[in-house]
Amino acid sequence: MKETVEKIIERIKGQFEDDVTGHDWHHIMRVYNVSCYIQEIEGGNREVIEYAALLHDISDHKFNGGKLDEGGKVASEILKEFGVSQEIIAQVKYIVDNVSYKGAKTKAEMNSLEGQIVQDADRLDAIGAIGIARTFAYGGNRGQAIYSPEMKATQHQTFEEYHHSNTNTINHFYEKLLLLKDRMNTETGKKLAEKRHQVMEEFLANFFDEWNFNQSHNN
Repeated sequence: MKETVEKIIERIKGQFEDDVTGHDWHHIMRVYNVSCYIQEIEGGNREVIEYAALLHDISDHKFNGGKLDEGGKVASEILKEFGVSQEIIAQVKYIVDNVSYKGAKTKAEMNSLEGQIVQDADRLDAIGAIGIARTFAYGGNRGQAIYSPEMKATQHQTFEEYHHSNTNTINHFYEKLLLLKDRMNTETGKKLAEKRHQVMEEFLANFFDEWNFNQSHNN
């Protein structure tokens, strides 16, 4: 397994090294390392978890035109190159295809413990201090405003609505990031999410204090 992990890293690292959206190689490795940490506590098939963590963003719907099943196909092809068993490939494909957040009102499917672990690790990297930094990197890359008071946050009913929505970066906290703490799958993920959620709440409180400075001081 270790040799295959090294081959996967060698195969895909270049794809992510120059990313400026917050989905860079460091993000991949943080998800990988946190997935391994959670697995040590929660259990699950380590091989499936390591492969899925490394390949979870291999063709993200945010960058491939909204195709939710493309990532699993690409991940499967890579694993086949390295002689991974069909049973393992099927499990990894399922995780890669279902790991992403798809909207506040959509039901997330993740039926395996291995998938729940990788999903928790990916979501943990979307919140907290690093999550804040990644959110603004992504928003800037997509041409989003930092904040537009007249634009209200939306609790999207479907993936299509979420994928095609017009938003701003602060709204994204209310449309996704602040919801993730209560969507963690594992007990370990839930514990790790508590502090990171608090970091975001404190950031938003400070943000709005500064945003409303003139109004509050003119009263």
